[in-house]
Amino acid sequence: MSSDKFELAEYERRMNGAVEVLKREFAGLRTGRANTALLDPIVVMAYGAKMPLSQVATVSTPDARTISVQVWDESQVPLVEKAIRESDLGLNPMVAGTMLRLPIPELNAERREELAKVAHKYAEGAKVAVRNVRRDAMDTLKKLEKNSDISEDDSHNNGELVQEITDSSVKEIDTALETKEKEIKQV
Repeated sequence: MSSDKFELAEYERRMNGAVEVLKREFAGLRTGRANTALLDPIVVMAYGAKMPLSQVATVSTPDARTISVQVWDESQVPLVEKAIRESDLGLNPMVAGTMLRLPIPELNAERREELAKVAHKYAEGAKVAVRNVRRDAMDTLKKLEKNSDISEDDSHNNGELVQEITDSSVKEIDTALETKEKEIKQV
């Protein structure tokens, strides 16, 4: 057997990775409901270095329309506030000591439609990533079969397994998209 080998688990891991990335992207889509994942991309210039918000504060959702950020070091409050204001998330923090309250505004119908389109774009990107992994797996199988490293039957059987994992991943993406769309369109 050549140094090339077929590891089904590796292709499955890569497809699952694409689905997980999609779920993280969906978590960051604002739906009019408070979600701590909304602040995950925020980086604060604290202590002379760029740090994720989660390393300088505790983020929580006391209710469905508010995110609270409890900054651990009072000297960092202005930097955290600045990072949130400049994040393009459209959030307007209200500062009370070391606590920042972020009211989440209601979404209008136009914004909901935009978010649904973005969700579709994310889902399509995840499907493309899954299909690319499938293509890589099939190309590896063809190469191994051509080099007589695996039999035609093994290639065919592994190809069917790859297709099953692909179908399962695409179904999971469709389900996540459907769930996110319902969440976006809830009034």
